[in-house]
Amino acid sequence: MNRIKTGIAEIDQMIGGFPAGRSILITGDAGSGKTIFGLQFANQSCVDGLKTVYISTEENASDLRLQGKSFGWDLEGFEKNGHLKFMELLDFRAREIETALSIDVDALKGNFSGLLDDLPENTQVLIIDSLGSHTANLEAFEFRDRFDLLVYKLKFKNITALIIFDSPTSKDYNDIALFSAHGAIRLLKRENPYVGRRERAMDIIKMRNTRTPVQLLTYEINSDGIRISMSPESSEDA
Repeated sequence: MNRIKTGIAEIDQMIGGFPAGRSILITGDAGSGKTIFGLQFANQSCVDGLKTVYISTEENASDLRLQGKSFGWDLEGFEKNGHLKFMELLDFRAREIETALSIDVDALKGNFSGLLDDLPENTQVLIIDSLGSHTANLEAFEFRDRFDLLVYKLKFKNITALIIFDSPTSKDYNDIALFSAHGAIRLLKRENPYVGRRERAMDIIKMRNTRTPVQLLTYEINSDGIRISMSPESSEDA
């Protein structure tokens, strides 16, 4: 399969990057670096000349630009040359509310695939950060149907997608989403009794058609983004 670099050099070396045209799930605790992971992937995709869209449901684009700038990523420059587009959920929500005034509100509940309606033509990479705001009050079977449809449409459009879940969403729907997504990575914060401090660790839960590391990978967030600080000693076929 064709691969797209993640922007994390050690991960790209281990697994070759994300499979092109497939959806990857990112879950994790608050403060584990999910948004940084998404921005780092977006930056690398732009560096590689891929038309990239970042849908933000929680932060506005100006804050994301500043966050990227703090790591030395020229996201504004990529916006100017047409490689990157930020889309804020506020615009999408406004249209949802307007439509809900004239039709059954339940018809819009969990309209994940509606996020794709306004994507620029020839979008190649998409980051959705995060899907949590669209999962309120969904039954498990409703979430499964809507998430499956989102993954199907992304694959049909040949878009490589990074779909981020916040902690509450991950707790409620993680197992269902894992079944549908092509790959899944969980970001953790844990206590390390050997060094007496907290640390961040990454678990590549699955990546189809890819040899993946078995154990957790500790990582740091430094001046140029996420960097793996422990190399895997073994791997397995996903």
